[in-house]
Amino acid sequence: MGGCSFGAGRAEPGGPSPLPTNFIAPAVRRSWKSFRRIAEGENIYQEREKAMDPASLNVLTQPAALNQFLAENAIAQGEKKKLIKPTSSHNTKLEELKLLLIDWINTTLKEEHIVVKSLEEDLYDGLVLHHLLENLGSLKLDVDKIALTEKKQRQKLSVILEAVAKCLQLEESQLKWSVESILTKDLLSTLHLLVAIAKHFKPSLAMPPNVQVETITIENTSRGLKTANAVEYITENKESLEVQSKDDAFDELFSRAPDKLDAVKKVFLQFVNQHVGKLGLNVKDIESQFADGVILLLLIGQLEGYFLNLRNFFLTPASTTEMLHNVNLALDLLADGGLLNFSVNSEDIVNGDVKTTMRILYCLYSKYKTKET
Repeated sequence: MGGCSFGAGRAEPGGPSPLPTNFIAPAVRRSWKSFRRIAEGENIYQEREKAMDPASLNVLTQPAALNQFLAENAIAQGEKKKLIKPTSSHNTKLEELKLLLIDWINTTLKEEHIVVKSLEEDLYDGLVLHHLLENLGSLKLDVDKIALTEKKQRQKLSVILEAVAKCLQLEESQLKWSVESILTKDLLSTLHLLVAIAKHFKPSLAMPPNVQVETITIENTSRGLKTANAVEYITENKESLEVQSKDDAFDELFSRAPDKLDAVKKVFLQFVNQHVGKLGLNVKDIESQFADGVILLLLIGQLEGYFLNLRNFFLTPASTTEMLHNVNLALDLLADGGLLNFSVNSEDIVNGDVKTTMRILYCLYSKYKTKET
């Protein structure tokens, strides 16, 4: 059973930088899609968006089933909302996960005589989440036991979710839930929240792998409703991870050909220095110099051809939290650019895991090895 410490708050990027703002001046072609998502703090998902011309934005052009779905999920003007599509709301694996989580909560809170029957209907006010966190994390939250008004419930959820983020060491950009989504009984957000809590405090809980749902993101614009479809995993895609591990050339390199490892490192270092050398940088060690994410971010900016605002990352990170921020930002950029198609634990890079770092560098090397400086 895990615990957590609340000694340090979440660091935020910002403040003056010792380098001039044109530090990456040679790379001035901006990738607006990536830059916009960073600036707005949005989570980046691998999604399949359906291109729609202006005439198709109007809800009246959508199928009847979608019309009914939208009618039951009102979207205010200017609002954007992501929901589980009706076709996915009752798939077998999803139901299995829901039942498992309900049973886990009820078992955990048995002595407190709390019984959960519905994840959407029983968790939105914060009461169950409050008891669950206090029970699992051995911590006391400064909130009312019972919140009857929406204002009180919102305040309570805010404290609870802030505690979850600190305990799980998650940055805001990594959160797949919010006070508003939990309060409005959003199943997708509630599932992501519970899965994250369970993985941290009860890693032995046998959650079904590969639970995925089809989602629809709906934005109510002045010209009608704009929609985007995606497939989102709620639990780990273990089949993909197993295939990756089985066929990974780097596993082979580290386990069976250590004599060739130095040669591969040399190739990667030459590639990196070829592109960051113009910034006055020289990389000599893969294990240590990529751990804070700075070199990786600057390299991505050079190769992808866009300017990275110095306010969006920590140029001289002073803590693990700041290093994780940089690395997570780099991974988001790679995923958004279609360069990263496998799961990566950002902590591995921060901890100097050479194999993980080399996998990331290979993603860039394989695409840009012939790019001229």
